[in-house]
Amino acid sequence: MVYVEGEEKMTEIALQLQHVSKRFGKHQALDDVDLTINRGDIYGLIGENGAGKTTIMRLITGLSPLQKGTITLLGQTSGPKYRETLNRVGTIIEAPAFFPHLTVMQNLRLVAKQKGIVNPDEVDDTIELVGLSEKEKSKAQKLSLGQRQRLGLGIALLGKPDLLILDEPINGLDPEGIIEFRRLLKQLNQASQMTILISSHILTELYQVSTRFGFIHRGRLIKEIDKTSMDEANQSGLMVHVDNVDTTSQVLDRLRVGKFTVIDDKHVMIYNLVADAGLINRELLTAGVRVSEIERREGSLESYYTQLITDANKQEAN
Repeated sequence: MVYVEGEEKMTEIALQLQHVSKRFGKHQALDDVDLTINRGDIYGLIGENGAGKTTIMRLITGLSPLQKGTITLLGQTSGPKYRETLNRVGTIIEAPAFFPHLTVMQNLRLVAKQKGIVNPDEVDDTIELVGLSEKEKSKAQKLSLGQRQRLGLGIALLGKPDLLILDEPINGLDPEGIIEFRRLLKQLNQASQMTILISSHILTELYQVSTRFGFIHRGRLIKEIDKTSMDEANQSGLMVHVDNVDTTSQVLDRLRVGKFTVIDDKHVMIYNLVADAGLINRELLTAGVRVSEIERREGSLESYYTQLITDANKQEAN
């Protein structure tokens, strides 16, 4: 296994991409992506259509050949052992895969047989877990879109995988189904330390379930952050863009603006929407700090993502 040594504990890495690039003809789908998912993470992968989310998932699962870089999955990097390790991964990528003319029960029994699962109770338990007990004798082609998503999840969960990869899994679910799906993912994660990689365009739901986030834009992973750190960085307040955070901190202390955090070497977040931006700007200039912008922010995953994209586009333009 691969571990990251921290000050307090050793963290096991479930999945790691290092310098991964992928090109389709002239299109650079992924560009030097580094991504790390620790065991027990629910990792929300966020990006616009075409950003590279599905491509990453297809590379991990061997559905698309790796051109450049290294992927380490549950301790294995390549060859027969990597392919064997894929048996410990459950997936829904692009659309759930099942046989439309077979019933829910028949689909799951067939997959269980393919995976070498001999305990018949596991199929029954899985059907109950994903909420399809009343539809177990229904053919897959007769299911609603949301029920098909549940069937796909059930197929992915057979064999109790160590890693679950879900590409837009809540498409087609009604509000009640989304809430139940969220509850199920948290239950799987907390009860068995199942690691989950999930993408979704519904950022409010992704925020509810994820413990870490990766933001991908035009094939490049521009940010990885855990939920706690994002919440701290994303609280409502004033984001001050400066060229000297040390002097800025001294000025803010003197002005008693309240709680603030140095985000990086160019940004300080003041968690106070009523702070006097004009006064802050004037005092910073007097202290010799160059202020490029003071912006008002109201925190959410959507606003955090939007700001990241805005900053990334500005950097590309420069």
